[in-house]
Amino acid sequence: MTARIGFGAAYYPEYQPTPRLGEDLRLMREAGFSVIRVGESTWSTWEPEDGRFETAWMREVLDAAAEHGIDVILGTPTYAAPPWLARAHPEIAAEAARGVRLGWGARQEIDITNPTFRRYAERVIRRIVTDLGDHPAVVGYQLDNEPGLLLLHNDAVFASFRTWLAERFDGVADLNDRWGLAYWSHRLSTWADLWRPDGNAQPQYALAWRLYQAEVVAGFIGWQAGIVRELARPEQWLTTCIAYDRPAADDLRIAAELDIASGNAYYRMQDGLRHPAPVRPQGWMTDGTWSVFLSADRMFGSRRAPFLVTETNAGAINVANVSEPGWDGQWRQAAWAMIGRGARLIEYWHWHTAHFGTETHWVGVLPHDQRPGRVYRNIAELGQEIRQLGERVAATTPDADVGLVFSTPSKYALAFEPVFGDERPAPASRSYQRLVEAFYRGAFDAGLQAHVLHDRALPSGAELAEQYRVLIVPGLYVSPDGVLATLRDYVAAGGHLVLGPRTGYADEWAVARRTPQPAGLADLAGASYQEFTTLTEPVPVTGPDGGRLGAAEGWAELLEADDAEVLARYDHRELGAFAAATTLARGAGRVTTVGFAPDPGAAVGLLRQAADRSGLTPFTSRAASVTHSSATGPQERVHFYFNWSGEAVTIDWPEGQSDRDGGRQGALALSGWDVRLLWEPLGGH
Repeated sequence: MTARIGFGAAYYPEYQPTPRLGEDLRLMREAGFSVIRVGESTWSTWEPEDGRFETAWMREVLDAAAEHGIDVILGTPTYAAPPWLARAHPEIAAEAARGVRLGWGARQEIDITNPTFRRYAERVIRRIVTDLGDHPAVVGYQLDNEPGLLLLHNDAVFASFRTWLAERFDGVADLNDRWGLAYWSHRLSTWADLWRPDGNAQPQYALAWRLYQAEVVAGFIGWQAGIVRELARPEQWLTTCIAYDRPAADDLRIAAELDIASGNAYYRMQDGLRHPAPVRPQGWMTDGTWSVFLSADRMFGSRRAPFLVTETNAGAINVANVSEPGWDGQWRQAAWAMIGRGARLIEYWHWHTAHFGTETHWVGVLPHDQRPGRVYRNIAELGQEIRQLGERVAATTPDADVGLVFSTPSKYALAFEPVFGDERPAPASRSYQRLVEAFYRGAFDAGLQAHVLHDRALPSGAELAEQYRVLIVPGLYVSPDGVLATLRDYVAAGGHLVLGPRTGYADEWAVARRTPQPAGLADLAGASYQEFTTLTEPVPVTGPDGGRLGAAEGWAELLEADDAEVLARYDHRELGAFAAATTLARGAGRVTTVGFAPDPGAAVGLLRQAADRSGLTPFTSRAASVTHSSATGPQERVHFYFNWSGEAVTIDWPEGQSDRDGGRQGALALSGWDVRLLWEPLGGH
């Protein structure tokens, strides 16, 4: 898959109201499709009754795909259990709270650890791979689908959690000491004293429970991978589509079980792709041009390698009363944005719009009347372009000016103890993501490209400094000693560390550290704080000259500078006594501390200053709607220029770059909702 750019859609012939396999495959091939994903959602079609399997219908699909030169990703259908299994074995139901079984009728309402469920799941997986895995059209497998929807409270899951904890502590006395369980009389005398999660109010327990649930999900994917690898051909690869904000999905752990990481990228189209973008809440469907790039950079960060986009917008994606079909050109823009950041497959959800079911108004490449229309035309034009340029682009790796550290443990901890006053503690609370997004968006709007790095998979400080002149670390609330040591080594090696709010506050179990904050880094920063405040309304932030940088939104730390230079202060009668941001050179490196959640203006201003101090040259354009990204291969670099506006613009032709045929002009013209690829030969070629 990584030798080219795959292009296609999820395809469900079992959902078609009338047979049209040949017509569908013909239209796909004419649209430049090279891959389809099949079979992951319909266990009851694979196994209509207990032990009665039907696979011939899928072999017909595989034969047709091979005839049209289209590869197939074959799915295991384990996220959607059939009704006969739920009826015969009600004990497989997931419990959202102790003793409260989820009713069957949606999907993923299953205890994935249950031995009975696993027995049936293994049987259907083995039958599918045994019957169809030898087909030449099958190039890879998708295991399950969007894992990690639920936190499981079943008795056996809780019993395994106690075992999981026992393996990580030297007895209950060690747990009592590390978690401070003298508090509210929570000291354990035996592991049997461990309370259930339903009524838990302790942050250390909450973090452990979330980390354990993520291990359960990754273990389930690894269990499936073991079964399929036993039966698959050596050249076939394994993946699963990760929905990155699922409560129990840890993309680093899940990706470690796979051959290639995959993710689902849904984004608002129409004015949701304007740049500069308005500030609007994020969710499973992201909002803003920058968010498309962040989704792709997170996918690349799962394995620090190219990835697959297994689902993304075809038509309007949502329920009937939230319908935003894209403007002409936006499919092409979003696809090249993700390809430029490392995607080696763009796969739409899905081929044809379902005429029934929950997702009736999640529009596919073909609408309800099943006739090729505007969506198909946009996608087909893109397909031909990818067919022409894909192999050339596939040889590249996305460039980055800065690194941004992502911490899943901190995401879990700050969901339980939210940063922002408008959030309540809940598994889906997005306090951490909001901090990360503020800094990522600031870098994007400042014209800086970023790589997303996991805190639990960082290279050495010296390697980080060699790769990234600037390293941004917002919201690293859960900060193990080893991670803090790496950040210190990064500064010692000459890197510019940008610390965001909440970073360094607690140890690996969310226990508040006893040293000046940001703990373990305050001496390097030359500034520290003891107090912080939530903000009910934005507070203006000004630079040293009194000019407004932007605003603090929702959270502010009351920094006191020691030997650091003050970069910003709060423009507030009381808070103005404290620094909002500081910077200090330490040996060959530098530490900039941003003690507040920045609005876009403040984030851009501070990150541009960091870039300037570090010798970086951000991309700028006289056309505000134009952004740039790049990726580098062995012999050339490809540059992507986007116009995120419906109005045509013209910018200067970039020096040393040419179009795909080697031509250059006096200016680069971009029509509305356009993207242009230019090429730069590297030295000696």
